[in-house]
Amino acid sequence: MPKPFTPKVITANALLEGDVIYQTLTGWSRSLQDAEVLTDEAHADLRMIEAEAQADAVVGVYLADVIMDGDVPTPTHFREDFRATGPSNYAHGKQELRKQEHI
Repeated sequence: MPKPFTPKVITANALLEGDVIYQTLTGWSRSLQDAEVLTDEAHADLRMIEAEAQADAVVGVYLADVIMDGDVPTPTHFREDFRATGPSNYAHGKQELRKQEHI
């Protein structure tokens, strides 16, 4: 019996900046909170085809598992959690923005 399809988001890296990005209903975002959560395998396959066709803007497109924490997608794997928060050697980029939001 096939494994049931679990919620996923499409993620990649921005070709020019290298930032982690997530596919939304209308484009790409650097925030996992904005990502389109895919719950249907056929729809996910179609969205992957659309994402992979954007080779002039993105690289390394793949599906990442998430769970829903209310209305917010949350990574299920530590690798995706790390990608969502950015490098951990010092506060910059996404980490610095989070720090400023909590002030």
